[in-house]
Amino acid sequence: MKNLLKQKVLIPVLALTILITGSAFKTYNNDFFEIAKQIEIFTTLFKELNMNYVDETNPGNLMDNAIKNMLNELDPYTKFYNEQDVEAARIQRTGDYTGIGSQVRILKDKLLIVEPYKDYPADKAGLKAGDEIIKIDGQTVADYKEDAGNLLKGPPNSSAEITYLRQGKETNTTVKRSEIEIDAVPHFSMIDETTGYIVLSKFNAKASQQTGYALKDLKAQGAKSIILDLRGNPGGLLNGAVNIVNLFVPKGQLVVTTKSKVKKYNRTYYTKKDPIDTEIPLVVLINGKSASASEIVSGTIQDLDRGVVVGARSFGKGLVQRPKKLTYGTQLKVTISRYYTPSGRCIQALDYWNKDEKGNAVRVKQQDYNVYKTKNGRKVFDGGGVLPDEVLDYSKNSAITKAILSNQSVFDYATKYYYNNKNISDINNWKLTDSDFSDFKNFLKTSDFSFKTDTEKSLSKALEVAKTENLDDDIQRDYNTLIHNLNNSKLKAIDDNKSQLIGLLSDEIIKRYVYREGLYEYYKIHNKEIKKATEILSNTSKYQRYLN
Repeated sequence: MKNLLKQKVLIPVLALTILITGSAFKTYNNDFFEIAKQIEIFTTLFKELNMNYVDETNPGNLMDNAIKNMLNELDPYTKFYNEQDVEAARIQRTGDYTGIGSQVRILKDKLLIVEPYKDYPADKAGLKAGDEIIKIDGQTVADYKEDAGNLLKGPPNSSAEITYLRQGKETNTTVKRSEIEIDAVPHFSMIDETTGYIVLSKFNAKASQQTGYALKDLKAQGAKSIILDLRGNPGGLLNGAVNIVNLFVPKGQLVVTTKSKVKKYNRTYYTKKDPIDTEIPLVVLINGKSASASEIVSGTIQDLDRGVVVGARSFGKGLVQRPKKLTYGTQLKVTISRYYTPSGRCIQALDYWNKDEKGNAVRVKQQDYNVYKTKNGRKVFDGGGVLPDEVLDYSKNSAITKAILSNQSVFDYATKYYYNNKNISDINNWKLTDSDFSDFKNFLKTSDFSFKTDTEKSLSKALEVAKTENLDDDIQRDYNTLIHNLNNSKLKAIDDNKSQLIGLLSDEIIKRYVYREGLYEYYKIHNKEIKKATEILSNTSKYQRYLN
C-alpha cells in the first residue's frame, strides 16, 4: 500500500518536473535559435555591404556604429568598449594613469583645458583652464581622425610639444608626462572645532580606504560630527559604496540587494568589517549629479536613520552594470540588475523599457512612487532618486541654469573674468558683485546664448501646423507677441536664479586662482549647503528630530 501511494505521488511530481524542465529547455532553445538566426542575417548583410558598396567602406567604423546604435536602444549604461575605452574605464576605476594631469574636453578641432591639477605636468608647464590645444607633437588636432585625447598620453617622463591658444594668442610649451593619481577624497578638513568635512568625489578603488583615513584623522583632530559631501559624485564601484557605509554602521548590516533575471546576479551585500564610528552625528550632502554608488550610500544612511541627508534630489540611477570581456581586447559593459536599498526601494528615475512615442525614456511619475519605511518608521519613496531629509531649493539646478551650464557659458565667463582680474588679494573674502552679474548677462547676449523652452517648442509646432492649414496670417502676429513675452520671461528667469548662478560662477572662478583645493576652503566659509549641514549638526535635538 505504501509503495502504491509512493508511486501515485512520485508520478505526478516526475511529470511536473519533466514538464517544467522541458518548457525551460524549449524556451532556451527558442532563444538560442533566434540569437543564432539574427547573427547569421547580420553577418551576411555586413559581408555583402562591405564587398558591394559603391565607395570604400571602413568595416571597423561601421561595426562600431552598428553596435553602439544597437545598445542605445536599451539604456545609456550598456556600452561597447573598444580597446581605448577599456583603458579609459580602467583609469576611472583605479584612479591611476600616465598623462599631463588635467581634465580635458575633446572638441571638434581642439582640446580644451578644463581644469589642470595642482603641481601636475600641465600645471607646471603653465597650462590654464580655457587654453585651447591645437597641436601636439606636430599633429594638428583638427586633422586627427581618432580620439585626440590619446595624443596627450604616453610613457612616464616622455615629453609632449604642445601648441595652444590663450585669449587668441598662439603659444608653445613642453609638457613632461608623469604618473597621475586621482584621489577619491580630494579634500578633508575641520570646518570648526567640532565639525569634520570630507569630500568624496568618486567611487574608485581608493574610495573606502581614503574616506576611512580622513574620518580617523578628523576624529583625532577633535571632530564630534561629520559632513560627507557626495555632491557631483557620479558613482562607481558598488563594493566601494558598501565599504563607505561600513565606516558608519555595524558589521553584518544589509546595505544593498541586487535583483536580475539571471539568478547568479541576485545578491545581497552586507557590511563585512568593524566600523570606525557608529554613533558620530553625520550629514550627507547630495544633489542632482549624485548618482549610483552615491545613492547607495545616501539611501542606505537614510534607510538606517544613521544620518541626515541634505541638498537636492539625487540623479536616480538604480541599475547595476558589469563588464564582460569580448575578443580583441574589447568589452561589453552590460546592465545586469537593479539595486534596492535596505528598506526595499529602487530609486531608478527613468524607465528605459517603456519609452514614449519619440523613443525617449519616461520619468517615473511622482504619483507612482511607492512608500517604504526607514528603521525608525519614517516614510521614504522609490522611483525618483534619493529625496533628502532637508530639501534645499537652491541646490537644484533650474532649467535656465542647466541650459547655461550645458552651453559652457559659466566656464567661458570665468576664463574672461580671470584674465580681466589677474590679482585677487583675499580669495576667501572675495564675492561677485551685482555689477559682475550684469556683466555676465551681457556676456550671455554677446555669446549668442540661446535657450528654447518647451513652451516655445510647442508654439513653434503649432505655428507649423497652422501654416499647413493656411491659418498662419491670423496667428503669426499673436505668435510673435508670445515669443517676445517668452524672451522677456527668460531674461527674468536669469534674474530669478541669480543666487544659484552666482554660486556656480564663483566656483568656476575660484578654481582659476587657487585650484580645487582652494575651492573647498572657500566652501567652508561661504557654501550654503555646508552652512545648513553645520547648523543641523550643531543642534542635537534638531538633528534627532530629522531621524525620528
